[in-house]
Amino acid sequence: MACDAPLVLGFDTSAAHCAAALLCGDRILAARAEDMGRGQAERLMPLLQEVLAEGGAAWADLDRIGVGTGPGNFTGIRISVSAARGLALALEIPALGVSGFEAIARLHPEPHLPVIPGPRGMSYVQAAGEAPRLAPPEEIAAFGLPVAERPAPVELAEAIARVAAKREGGPGEAPAPLYVKPADAAPSRDAPPVILDDA
Repeated sequence: MACDAPLVLGFDTSAAHCAAALLCGDRILAARAEDMGRGQAERLMPLLQEVLAEGGAAWADLDRIGVGTGPGNFTGIRISVSAARGLALALEIPALGVSGFEAIARLHPEPHLPVIPGPRGMSYVQAAGEAPRLAPPEEIAAFGLPVAERPAPVELAEAIARVAAKREGGPGEAPAPLYVKPADAAPSRDAPPVILDDA
């Protein structure tokens, strides 16, 4: 593998896609994205292997991992963040979480309002200096800023890799999902079963 700069693998499954990009310095060696509403857990690792092979790299060549942390699909975020944590442990390299807002900012350096599609006609937004939140269209318009939307999946994976390449991080830092709202599924309210001791 001929790469004279840190080799970074970035990937994301925070929406109905599976996307990955391999970055060497400022050069994208390979990038792929597939639209999919389900099946990301089964497809992610083979897709990452394909991107590495296309870029002429092996797992052992990687210097760091960048992973999309959302906001977005609850299950999709868990899939890629879990994969990134596992790979970081196995390869003994840093895995850095990159939010969709950070990826958008990488692509839109001018003042803007980053907007990511959310549930029920709402959008995830993060105004400068504020925490991310869900907002309806009228609130987004009231910000009075140009809207910058989440890019196409392959561009998102590339931006995640580029953000991760520039950020400081060490092997002890673990990426964490960015959940702006709680999961739709709630824990059961039923009392747990009583375990009988048959001794």
